[in-house]
Amino acid sequence: MKTFKTLGISSAYREKLTEQGITNPTPIQLRTIPLLLANKDLVAKAKTGSGKTFAYLLPMLERMEKETNDVQSLIITPTRELALQVTMELEKLVYGLDIRVLAVYGGQDINRQLRVLDGKVDIVVATPGRLLDHLKRGTIDLSKLEMLVIDEADQMLQIGFLDDIESIINVTPKTRQTALFSATMPEEVLQIVNRYSKDPEWISVEAEEMHVQDIEQFVIETTDRKKQQSLLQSMKAEKPLLAIIFCRTKRRVDKLHFALQEKGYLTEKLHGGMTQAQREDVMHRFREGHIHLLIATDVAARGLDVEGVTHVFNYDVPLDSDSYIHRIGRTGRAGESGVAITFIAPKDVPLLTQIERGIDYQIKRKS
Repeated sequence: MKTFKTLGISSAYREKLTEQGITNPTPIQLRTIPLLLANKDLVAKAKTGSGKTFAYLLPMLERMEKETNDVQSLIITPTRELALQVTMELEKLVYGLDIRVLAVYGGQDINRQLRVLDGKVDIVVATPGRLLDHLKRGTIDLSKLEMLVIDEADQMLQIGFLDDIESIINVTPKTRQTALFSATMPEEVLQIVNRYSKDPEWISVEAEEMHVQDIEQFVIETTDRKKQQSLLQSMKAEKPLLAIIFCRTKRRVDKLHFALQEKGYLTEKLHGGMTQAQREDVMHRFREGHIHLLIATDVAARGLDVEGVTHVFNYDVPLDSDSYIHRIGRTGRAGESGVAITFIAPKDVPLLTQIERGIDYQIKRKS
């Protein structure tokens, strides 16, 4: 079996991975790391939860030149949440090493960012709008860039960042290495690939490769009226250390959050009706273990990556197999085990059948 060592990752970074409990490469890492180390351009179709962040961070760090003050690598993400998440993973890997990382996203004090930029910056993690602001001011120079990563490209272009992405790419050297990661490949993503990649390698990691073998999945049959009681019984039996509970709407998130808090659970909510500052505060407290249960909508949890999530509860059935995979992929990460429990009322049976067909897997029923 291939290991991080045989893939070409040095002992310094392997030790950092081991400290985080990561010992075996995921399918996307196995296929991506050797290509990026060989300076190949790459297009990877992989969903959140596949391990794609380390798939590009590790080769990026291995190829870093130490004796330079130039920005060597740029990672562009669609949202501040993902920029923060990538930066956090990166800082764990470079802790104690002479590699400087700068996160550039909206909502920050730009003057503080500019002061940081006066020093050495090796890697920039950025959202498109704020990065363009820096480029126009002349406060970030990408003329010596070695590697460009575009993460969650489909979401980026769905938000409307196509022109911004092209403006950014056009100020980088044509000699750069380009890696693009996307859950889907719509026309706009292919347009970016065709214009700006040099004979790229194409990689696709199917969803079932990523989750079925690592996550115990169960269905609990209930009714809409008894669903909350079924959830409480399940949590009492499972005793989750850290769990995410998915609801379909903001209103249902709010209602369940209030009900569980009344029963003494350490819960918090995460949905699009909250401010950016509120969401970041919730995520910080959840990562630190001050909150044991996070109740969230699909949209708010996109790209959410927290170590140690032991359980995912689908309080409301997801609408399709992609959403199901995305949700349960919040647990069982980095080779750890995880449990996903989905509650279905009689009306949800056709939807569940469709999901099982989509993932080519029959989920066990649990009483």
